[in-house]
Amino acid sequence: MNTLYDVVILTDNRYLNDSKTDTYKHNVYYEDRLVYHALEQLGLKTLRLAWDDMFFDWSTTKAVLFRTTWDYFDRFDEFSVWLEKVTKQTTLLNSEAIIRWNIDKHYLLDLQNNGIHIAESHFIEQGAQVSLTQLHDILNWKETVLKPCVSGAARHTYKLNRANLAEHESLFQELIKNEAMMLQPFQYNIVSKGEVSMMVFNGTFTHAILKKAKDGDFRVQDDFGGSIEDYTASSEEIAFAEACVRACLEQPIYARVDIFEDNQGRIALSELELIEPELWFRRHKPSAMMLAKGIKEKLD
Repeated sequence: MNTLYDVVILTDNRYLNDSKTDTYKHNVYYEDRLVYHALEQLGLKTLRLAWDDMFFDWSTTKAVLFRTTWDYFDRFDEFSVWLEKVTKQTTLLNSEAIIRWNIDKHYLLDLQNNGIHIAESHFIEQGAQVSLTQLHDILNWKETVLKPCVSGAARHTYKLNRANLAEHESLFQELIKNEAMMLQPFQYNIVSKGEVSMMVFNGTFTHAILKKAKDGDFRVQDDFGGSIEDYTASSEEIAFAEACVRACLEQPIYARVDIFEDNQGRIALSELELIEPELWFRRHKPSAMMLAKGIKEKLD
């Protein structure tokens, strides 16, 4: 079958339509439209669909661009099967290899081996026979954050200390039966100074956002009341972000590099988001065109 589209922008069903009453949904729709219009301006025939659209023939588009597929981690088994099928029919941006690598936070170890300074982390593999108390004794950590290796939107993310280990123990044991977890020392500067999201398209930094947790919380995601503001990145931060992208197993067409100042005062990588990160195009509209140009170059 002939290709009918150059790029299909992927979302999930919740965000297919604009909303006049829900600011969050409107922002999702608006940012996807910025990308849509940038692609169209470059002469690329574009469509926006939910990734699980059962009626669309994915072989009729040259590429699909993962943007706001924010239900994938709640439907991971279904998403994984779909991913394996669709990658044989069209080009995925970012690729299936990058997506599968980036889904599991063990990727942080690969980046560390490639010279990237990451947040200090201890990985607890599925089925491990260990307690939270034993881990904190061995590592000599007093305050920590526990999270799954495959996660999103701070799912099963807990702040721990010596006083609350016992109340989290049964939950931890249940989680570790089914999935790998990671434990990190609590990073005090994320609360006091925030976390910086650095947007990188085609290997080049474009803009940054500072995310701060609400008073009394440590999670910077807006799902938990976090706030954002524009941020002017330093040359050192820009160099760090671009180095993180170069250290990937292949060059991603887009990346969000989340960084912070660790407890030792060094720039550290918190997360490298390559699947469907929020990229705040509304805060820096030219970045949508930068992404579109990179996609056009890849398809030419």
